[in-house]
Amino acid sequence: MRSRARLRRARRDFLRTTLLGSVGISLFARALAEQEKPGSEDRPAPGDLFVFSEGDREGETIQPGDIPEGGPPVFAWPMDPTTKVVRDGSRLNQVLLLRLDPTSLDDDTRPRSADGILAYSAICSHAGCPVTGWVQSEETQVLKCFCHNSEYDPRRTAEVVFGPAPRHLAALPVKIVDGSLIVAGKFFGSVVPQQS
Repeated sequence: MRSRARLRRARRDFLRTTLLGSVGISLFARALAEQEKPGSEDRPAPGDLFVFSEGDREGETIQPGDIPEGGPPVFAWPMDPTTKVVRDGSRLNQVLLLRLDPTSLDDDTRPRSADGILAYSAICSHAGCPVTGWVQSEETQVLKCFCHNSEYDPRRTAEVVFGPAPRHLAALPVKIVDGSLIVAGKFFGSVVPQQS
């Protein structure tokens, strides 16, 4: 009798372990497949739309009216409009979308904008930290990386106006087509931070 009870218990434990292992492998394979979306690591391409990268509207398409005039910036990912793959497989693809007065943009910046909307890399050119700050004063508005305090002027090609960053933020040209904000070309400048 004892050996039958042990045998049943051993079978039950074996089946439970096998079932749990199968479920775990299945969930792991599913998570891995979701992480490896073909195209998610590709750089932004002309025609891509933008989606919110954070907040309550994460994953929703960004329309021009969603970008507040005068800042702060909206954090976004490019998205292939055909496959709906969000290009979030590399943090180097995250961009900052801003809307500024078009007349305040310099001659190099204006052609990359659409009705005052600009797109810049969200990666600091110094050490690769995220550019998360928007600092406003009566004289200026700058994008800021709080890691080492680099500041960038979005009206002048996001050139460095303070701090150790060696070069401006990479700019992503945009345009508005049929009411949608889209990528108009490849990044101007490198999104890869300076090498130490």
